[in-house]
Amino acid sequence: MSQSTLAFTITDAVKVSGLGRTSLYELIGAGKIEARKAGNRTLIPAESLRRFLAELPLADIRTGQRKAAEIHTDRIHTTA
Repeated sequence: MSQSTLAFTITDAVKVSGLGRTSLYELIGAGKIEARKAGNRTLIPAESLRRFLAELPLADIRTGQRKAAEIHTDRIHTTA
């Protein structure tokens, strides 16, 4: 996302954000991302998209093997 970009079409917002089209529309409907109409075109203000992404929680990505206790817990929940 270039800092000079003012707004994205739905298609471009999907490309630059990594969000799915349906998820983007759901977020707009929930008021979490702003949308504006210019004729038939729906535009997402770049700042609204940036703000939404910045407010998401940090990912807890673990590298390497998971702990044995976590694997055991997963097996219990998936086989029950």
